Amino acid sequence: MKKYFILTILPFLLIACGKQSEDNPVIWSQKMVESHGLGDFYCNRHYQSTLDSTGWDYVSGLVAGAVLETWKRYPEQIAYYESVKAFADLNLNEDGTMILNSKGGSALRPSNIDDLPAGRIYFTLYEEELRKGNTKDAERYKNAVDLIRNTLKYKHSRIAEDLPGAGGFFHKAIYPNQMWLDGLYMGSPIYAQWEHTFGKANASEQMASWDDIALQFLTIHEKTYNAEKQLNYHAWSATPLDSNSFWANAAAPYLGASPEFWARGMGWYFAALVDVLEFFPKEHNAHADLVEITNQVAAGLKRWQDKESGLWYQLLQYDGSMTADGQGDRVGDKVYNVGDAANYLESSASCIFTYAYLKGLRLGVLDQKSYRSVAEKAYRGILTAFLRDNPDGNRVDIIQSCASAGLGPAKDQSRTGTINYYLAGKDVTVVENEGKAIGTFILASLEYEQLK
Repeated sequence: MKKYFILTILPFLLIACGKQSEDNPVIWSQKMVESHGLGDFYCNRHYQSTLDSTGWDYVSGLVAGAVLETWKRYPEQIAYYESVKAFADLNLNEDGTMILNSKGGSALRPSNIDDLPAGRIYFTLYEEELRKGNTKDAERYKNAVDLIRNTLKYKHSRIAEDLPGAGGFFHKAIYPNQMWLDGLYMGSPIYAQWEHTFGKANASEQMASWDDIALQFLTIHEKTYNAEKQLNYHAWSATPLDSNSFWANAAAPYLGASPEFWARGMGWYFAALVDVLEFFPKEHNAHADLVEITNQVAAGLKRWQDKESGLWYQLLQYDGSMTADGQGDRVGDKVYNVGDAANYLESSASCIFTYAYLKGLRLGVLDQKSYRSVAEKAYRGILTAFLRDNPDGNRVDIIQSCASAGLGPAKDQSRTGTINYYLAGKDVTVVENEGKAIGTFILASLEYEQLK
């Protein structure tokens, strides 16, 4: 009874904290932008005091992109645009031909797909500066997004022709022949948006690019989707016996797949699908396949949605009774991930699932009768479970996010992909005000705010 009372009353407490009324409703996207989107957030546990002084990273890029989308929805908030532009300019050289790291070199490391998605902000910046007549900056931003697309399409390492999954992008150079669900979000949406925006001048090359984008989804879905569980494993290796793939299943039916279904990995994948389908041509023969995959993902996540809270657990196929086993994982002669932490409702995944459901509904990719109630319940659950009034009285914090998670490589054998790892791993800590939760909450809120 006590738990039910807390879950029932907390949304009203949050509304009261936000001074919401019929005359002055809280706009949660703006509330989070002003609480943490413009600064005071973490990128993989690295604190960032302001967005406009933050370096290039997929997390800072996610936050910046969410702030920019909020400006597009509420264009009177000029400070949002200016903050993102300052972030973009800080990390770009004079003519837009190099994304900069903190030392003045290139922030685009060889075949590192995580380095690419922050560039999605350059599409909007290009359009806005062009509209203003600022052709110099518009050209810089166009050069930057050209660089990112061309780096991915022409220079990024791929699975070799003689291996299963040929043509799939490596997640990173240090993970050879591996595709992770995360990587579909990091690479495919910016690739698709570039083709939609700038690729029409060369029809044959553009068609090859759409084929390429579809290939990434078709490959990873075939290799990671468990039809019985209706979930996708976090990652897959085309060379499961490679030392960097020590975590991979060495036998059929899921040869090369990692052991567990990690929530945020599936969140990136779900979001990647709807973000790509926003631009993917309906007349392309793979469009129906991508829609079908999106609906398979949506159906699986609906099945594993927590019935009480409307949210999702860190490890999707278990509830809060699942714990790390206290024994850890033995790899060779060492033991890692010792602990007894319990599975928990995770904020960043719950936010990005909610975003993807709502956007999929808006685009007509998902059926309203099947999924609208799922999305609305999830959004209410987010407000209930994950938002907390900041001690300053004016802002909100977002709690209960997984800081990070990965698999290997050989030099880091603690990242085993097991239950023990995702619940008790040294890098898989539970944090608050992590950019991956802030950005996805803002995006989910923007979609919720335009529901009809």
